[in-house]
Amino acid sequence: MYIPKTFLKTDHAELYQLIAKHNFGILVSRVTERPFATHLPFQLDFKDETAFLVSHMARANPQWQSLTDLENPVMAIFQPAHAYISPTWYVQQSPIPTWNYMAVHVYGSVEVIHDEMALLSMVRNLTRYHESGHDNLQTLSDAALTSRLKAIVGIKITITELQGKYKLSQNRSTDDQQAVITALEPEPNAHLIREQMQTHLDQQ
Repeated sequence: MYIPKTFLKTDHAELYQLIAKHNFGILVSRVTERPFATHLPFQLDFKDETAFLVSHMARANPQWQSLTDLENPVMAIFQPAHAYISPTWYVQQSPIPTWNYMAVHVYGSVEVIHDEMALLSMVRNLTRYHESGHDNLQTLSDAALTSRLKAIVGIKITITELQGKYKLSQNRSTDDQQAVITALEPEPNAHLIREQMQTHLDQQ
């Protein structure tokens, strides 16, 4: 993605933290020569110095069949927050509105997983992550669990590149940045943008 230097975020630890906290992303690849996207929950995994994204999708989804070509990298997109920024909020007036947002693009090679035990481990880990450690799958019978596992395939992306963009009015004056933070206060969907803007402003 296009990232002006002002908005570039290169701290991998911070980007991984953002992905882990806001782990519902978009997997993008090519299917029959067209871009194809699937919205998926991901989990981060690490082994030694290598980072992975792990997820699963419906076996009926045609996207996974194209993922067996390891020559073609895939991209996963994470965008936890965004907010419209009105030019009327600025101290130094401007006629131009904009949009503040945070985004992470992940590139990597992908492995398709069919092994039932591996799939079970992936699904259990994801469930426990979102259920505070509780394993809801224990309530399923073996037959019901097997049936559900047969309906999905797993994917494991070896991360080869991270791109981070935090567009948080860094190109405006300190007064303008603070004015935007104040103006965003009533916006319930903009709380993360407010928090990140304030964090960046405090670090200046």
